[in-house]
Amino acid sequence: MADEKKDRAAIGKLVRAYFADHKRPAPFEPGVTPIPCGGRVFDGAEMERLVDAALDFWLTAGGEAESFEARCAALVGVDHAFFVNSGSSALLLAVTALFDQTLGARRLKAGDEVITPAMGFPTTVAPIVMAGGVPVFVDVELPFYNPSVEAVRAAITDRTRAIVIAHAMGNPFDAKGIAALAAEHDLWLVEDNCDAFGSRYRGALTGAFGHLSTLSFYASHHMTTGEGGAVLTGSDELARIVRSLRDWGRDCVCAPGRDDTCGERFTRLHGTLPRGYDHKYVCARLGFNLKATDLQAAVGLAQLDKLDAFTTARGKNFKRIAERLSALGERLLLPEATPGSEPSWFGFPITLGEACARSRAEVIGALEKGRIATRMLFAGNLTRHPAFDDVAYRISGSLETTDRIMNHSFWVGCYPGLTEEMCDFLAASIGDALS
Repeated sequence: MADEKKDRAAIGKLVRAYFADHKRPAPFEPGVTPIPCGGRVFDGAEMERLVDAALDFWLTAGGEAESFEARCAALVGVDHAFFVNSGSSALLLAVTALFDQTLGARRLKAGDEVITPAMGFPTTVAPIVMAGGVPVFVDVELPFYNPSVEAVRAAITDRTRAIVIAHAMGNPFDAKGIAALAAEHDLWLVEDNCDAFGSRYRGALTGAFGHLSTLSFYASHHMTTGEGGAVLTGSDELARIVRSLRDWGRDCVCAPGRDDTCGERFTRLHGTLPRGYDHKYVCARLGFNLKATDLQAAVGLAQLDKLDAFTTARGKNFKRIAERLSALGERLLLPEATPGSEPSWFGFPITLGEACARSRAEVIGALEKGRIATRMLFAGNLTRHPAFDDVAYRISGSLETTDRIMNHSFWVGCYPGLTEEMCDFLAASIGDALS
């Protein structure tokens, strides 16, 4: 055992040296070096933890995943976190859980309405449709890019059973107001926190306001495990459902590699199965296998150590870009933090103003030519996409602002991998593109 520890230490030292010699970023050259919208920010610590986990050769979820889940839950301030293979899978689990028959009269059923913004990412809404729900689309407000409490309230009918909202671009929606509205009408609330890990509203981290919340650890997000995501909840009841759905739909809660933690693996009666049917193979739900691995969790544990620093860096980059763009006046609309919030900005959203003489295509074409990556605000207006041609949905009120975003908005990066020099060049290039 002593030799193994010594060998692991030696391997770890070599891995850190490898990072120092081969993985440091090259000097920035304006117009030549790409300025991405997001990306991995890591050092030798992540690589060492990944290699150390690989030496264990535990290729599915195990001890590293359990530690990662515990730290995520404790950080957000909830009791349960479930590590999964993507943020989209996390949303699939969170929404599907609300349709579970064990919730009794509180469960969602086919045809029930779920309120959600029309401006968003497709996989926030896809699980609603897949589970049989009816999305009810509401508009958002500029310069916050989130729906107001009033817009959500106006969309509620006697068929409404849940609210699913993302914190847009890391900018929190009025989480306390929406949570109070949900409680007032006995509605479920799912926080899509995939683009806002580290953001705060009224002093509390986002992800703690809903009955369920989700995270994404994709490479371009606030921290990364490569692919990966998580479902979080403070409810023991919802936790049991989510765990089962993630783990093939089985009734057993034993972790991989562990058996008979309940002590009744071969003694219980389940449905019309023979008494004593192996509990590990009792199907309680129509579930999935959406687990992530210890290799990913090992990277995530190292990334969690840096999350506060990442949040600070995003804030500094956002502020630097905003200050340099403020002189452009009415040609563009700059984003603003929701009152009472401290965003960990996912990116820097920009909406062209009426005084802008150039089209969005011209602006982003100029930026891309200078190696500055741009993105649409995800789907813009989801109802305009071919995927929704045959989907039953309802629109509450006007989607005027959503359409404006669809036609005139885009976003650029402010992630921790950008240097001050990159931020300055980015902002100057936007000014040039608007000229």
